[in-house]
Amino acid sequence: LVQNSVRTIIEYGCGDGNQLKLAKYPAYIGFDVSRDAISLCKDIFSKDNSKTFRLMSEYRGETAQLTLSLDVIFHLVEDDVFYKYMERLFDSSEQFVVIYSSNTDVQDRTRAPHVRHRRFTNWVDEQRPGWDLLQYIPNRYPFAGNPVEESLAGFFIYKKSQIGT
Repeated sequence: LVQNSVRTIIEYGCGDGNQLKLAKYPAYIGFDVSRDAISLCKDIFSKDNSKTFRLMSEYRGETAQLTLSLDVIFHLVEDDVFYKYMERLFDSSEQFVVIYSSNTDVQDRTRAPHVRHRRFTNWVDEQRPGWDLLQYIPNRYPFAGNPVEESLAGFFIYKKSQIGT
């Protein structure tokens, strides 16, 4: 963030704020579908004026230099919800998109009903060709059968292309 002078961040799916406690962002907006998550984050960060929290339904076209999606995409089981989420994630970013997610179409036969893995990089390549995958950081503990200690997810860092901008 510092090396790229990123000052504004929007996170879609801010959850309970535990990950946010580890970050230092100059200006942050966290959106979530859960009223409970938003209420919890407002309480936790009540003395931090650099952070704002709102329901996804309250999104009004805000943009930021960086948008974040951490542990969300594989919970978007309906296609239309996934497409709208991805459009907003990329269209509201001015420069960078960071995604932490699995990137496979292979479904575990024992997966929970609220999980659907997607090869989202295909969607980005097809729907947002003006974005380049700058870096992929694989999970330090790749999934090998233990869902408690391992994960299919990795970090995907996209940067908006300079060509044609």
